[in-house]
Amino acid sequence: MENERFIGIEEIYLFNRGELYKSYTRFGAHVVEEGDLHGTYFVVWVPDAEAVYVVGDFNNWCSKQNPMNEVGNTGVWTLFMPEILLGQLYKYEIQVRGGEIFLKSDPFAFYSELRPLTASRVYSLEGYAWLDQEWISRSRTSNPQEKPMLIYEVHLGSWRRKVDGGFYNWREFVEELLTYVLEMGYTHIELMPIMEHPYDGSWGYQVTGYYSCTSRYGNPHDFMYFIDRCHQAEIGVILDWVPGHFVKDAHGLGRFNGMSVYEKDEHGQWGTYNFDFSRTEVWSFLISNALFWFETYHVDGLRVDGVSSMLYLDYEQGKQWERNIYGGRENLQAMAFMQRLNEVVFRAYPGALMIAEEATDWPLVSSPTYLNGLGYNYKWNMGWMNDTLRYMQLEFSQRKDHHHLLTFSLTYAFSENFVLPLSHDETVHGKQSLLDKMPGDYWQKFAGLRNLMGYFMGHPGKKLMFMGGEFAQFIEWRYEAELDWFLLDYEMHKKYQEYVRNINKLYQREKALWENDHDWSGFEWLDVDNKEQSILAFCRKAKDPDNFLIILINLQPRSYENFRVGVPQKGIYQEIFNSDQEIYGGTNQLNLSPLVAENFAWCGQAFSLRINVPPLATIIFKPQ
Repeated sequence: MENERFIGIEEIYLFNRGELYKSYTRFGAHVVEEGDLHGTYFVVWVPDAEAVYVVGDFNNWCSKQNPMNEVGNTGVWTLFMPEILLGQLYKYEIQVRGGEIFLKSDPFAFYSELRPLTASRVYSLEGYAWLDQEWISRSRTSNPQEKPMLIYEVHLGSWRRKVDGGFYNWREFVEELLTYVLEMGYTHIELMPIMEHPYDGSWGYQVTGYYSCTSRYGNPHDFMYFIDRCHQAEIGVILDWVPGHFVKDAHGLGRFNGMSVYEKDEHGQWGTYNFDFSRTEVWSFLISNALFWFETYHVDGLRVDGVSSMLYLDYEQGKQWERNIYGGRENLQAMAFMQRLNEVVFRAYPGALMIAEEATDWPLVSSPTYLNGLGYNYKWNMGWMNDTLRYMQLEFSQRKDHHHLLTFSLTYAFSENFVLPLSHDETVHGKQSLLDKMPGDYWQKFAGLRNLMGYFMGHPGKKLMFMGGEFAQFIEWRYEAELDWFLLDYEMHKKYQEYVRNINKLYQREKALWENDHDWSGFEWLDVDNKEQSILAFCRKAKDPDNFLIILINLQPRSYENFRVGVPQKGIYQEIFNSDQEIYGGTNQLNLSPLVAENFAWCGQAFSLRINVPPLATIIFKPQ
């Protein structure tokens, strides 16, 4: 009787249909103290099981003391125990036909043991007094496309470590991180996956507990405090989310009843299971999980990992894959799942960020579902990232033959709403750090990195930078150790950090760099084909036609005097930024005096300026 009072047959019906979008309020372990009910509910989905038991601290892990009951033939098993079991460890013991027994963590657990231990822990998410109401009221109704977005990607376990090598708690961590992020001029923090995962070396991308905030850094209320403090400081929080695949560890979702329940097949590259998007219960599980992070933890967005691996049936499958009903390689169920996911999220949270890591030319990723798009509002621009880093690694003598690598991205820059990613993936597995990718001597490497950052900031699209890139981490990222903060004792690294801080703040200050990111009204080439000198010049425009910037990037280690660049309006122009300033480690070849636009047509523009162009420099002018 008590079980029926907690989860009704109508809710189970919706769960089985893939439409119970807050299933976390019913499934899992829930402490209830209402009226005559005082105890703990357990609800779990285990289709085709012979018997299911709850085992834990409270019964000395003894099976058969606390059997669960299946509701009809739904595969949903329930148990009410008239005890308040807060803090108690537990698992589900699952017996299947044939006699095999499996011991599983709770797929809906809110908290888990610290790895390498694997039990779930009964936890109540109630009781946190949020102080971010002003942030929530603004951010969840505003249009993120018309605001600056400069994301600092963070792996909590390696940003800072304690002296003994241990992790900081969320509450200990947040003040230092917030102070740094605000000083550096970022608008958002993106956390690499913080859902429970057994192996540190997976960086969080191989999940066992989708609803469980990892116990590495404290409890769920500590994480609420972290996000609350970020919002009070006007910093958004984005979570990396992995709905495509999950880890194969025995206590996780894999082979939950001895057979495939959540999974369809194995991922050939990552050694994980792929979610089965033809199962509607998987839809309920994952869509609920997305809403859970928005509702329970007030996050501002999800960066959805591995979208390409979800969309294509043959992704890393070799010859072992099955075509769709039309004979193609597109995963139609995964496509439909993503469309439903985004519809549900945006219906509840119109100002949310749903950012797809999608690396192919799949069309309409960031278009609405009513236009047959996938429904995300942003997509990582992997083409821009790959072409740009390939170019930046070229020796200077080779650059004129590969000029197109920096201009090709504008042929599709407005086909999607893009985020430009310089992420963790570009600084691992032998790819070298951003600084080490640059050609030339010591000075040229830093000048080249400043140029990369200048192009990154000037190009249309929101921005993402992985931690360490802002002070020119020299070696590849290591998840098991903190960043090399000691590099800031060296002059060039300290100057580069100052450069990033200032260009970040310039980005936030200048609407022309972010207000019109999504169509040609915000961008115009001024000098696109100058491959002989390896120079790019373009104009970025705000909605106000008189608010624009002239950006010129010299990608060769030689300077030019009286270089002519076309501009769209007559008047006086002022250099407002120059990466060659001495305070950034440059040679201090600046344009200090105001420049008067000459009535001399150049490169399709009616007027032009004559300027000094330093070596390997990004310079920005603004009409006065």
